[in-house]
Amino acid sequence: MKTLILALGLTLTAGAAVASYVKVTDEDTFLSLVEGKQLRHRFYGITLNVLDTGQVLGSAIGWNVEGTWSWRDGYFCRELYWGGSLIPYNCQLVEINDDLIRFTVDQGAGRSAAFRLR
Repeated sequence: MKTLILALGLTLTAGAAVASYVKVTDEDTFLSLVEGKQLRHRFYGITLNVLDTGQVLGSAIGWNVEGTWSWRDGYFCRELYWGGSLIPYNCQLVEINDDLIRFTVDQGAGRSAAFRLR
């Protein structure tokens, strides 16, 4: 059940469908956006820190989230564990709109989730 909830939280379609997002194409730009900030999705209680060391740390619905990430061919690629359950490796399109950062799984072909940068 918890794997399903986090998978939904990390892949659900964001409510701001009309927003004008700009594609993030390189790692340096991505890091400048997330450095020192938390990615938050209030509805699912997700708070994540994406670190320049290649780590992802945070929590979702009371369980720890940890994992690794890298930037490959213009995509944010990550593998996460949530409460001990694996969320498999996936490369995601990253887009930005003001203080919203949106991740779309399967290199932009799948579902999306938008997080506030705080």
